Parts: sequence; C-alpha cells; structure tokens
Amino acid sequence: MRILIADDNEKVRRGVSEMISSETGWAICGEAADGREGLREARILLPDLILMDINMPGLSGLEVSRLLRQQVPKAKIVIMSQHDPIQLLPRAIEAGAHACVDKSNLANDLLPTIKSVVGT
Repeated sequence: MRILIADDNEKVRRGVSEMISSETGWAICGEAADGREGLREARILLPDLILMDINMPGLSGLEVSRLLRQQVPKAKIVIMSQHDPIQLLPRAIEAGAHACVDKSNLANDLLPTIKSVVGT
C-alpha cells in the first residue's frame, strides 16, 4: 500500500513514517508540508492512502479532502488532528475522509485506524 503523509510538522511526518515502516507491504510514497502541496502530490503520486493533518497552511485537511474526493477518488483519507476525533468525524466524513485519529495518541491508534480503513 502506498501512503502519502501531509502534515506541516516535520516531526509528525517522521514519526508517522517510522510507524508505517514497521508494516509489511506499506510504503511512504511521498510527503507534503502544506495543504496545496498535499493536493498536488496526491494528484501526481495517486496513493492508496493519505494521512492528512487537519490544520495546515494554505488549504486545511478538510478542504484538501473535499478536492481529493473529486480528483483522486480511489484514495482513502485519514484525518490526523489534535481535536477530539469523535467530534471531528462528522465534518471529516462530509469532506470525504474515511476516519479521524487523535494526534496525541498516534502511537496507539494510527495503525489500527489505517487497517480498519483499508480493510486489513
């Protein structure tokens, strides 16, 4: 599975990348540091999954998710946020995301959330 990470925080991108590298068959195909770059990279790379920060410069993760539903419809999107994922989920789903994960608990929740979204 090819994964794009879009987050303006380099430490978050590195941490997520390390978690992903532990999974067989999963690979980071690209990274983006803002919303516009995330949109551009997703259109070029056509990843299977996009891990998208909700608060990024340029375009927010929700704005990018809305555009990606039209432009890269096969990609699954998981929104990463410091906000409560339960409260955020309805807005994220409406924008085209498939799930939300709390950034403060990525170590415990990210991989199970990804597996749930992609059905593995």
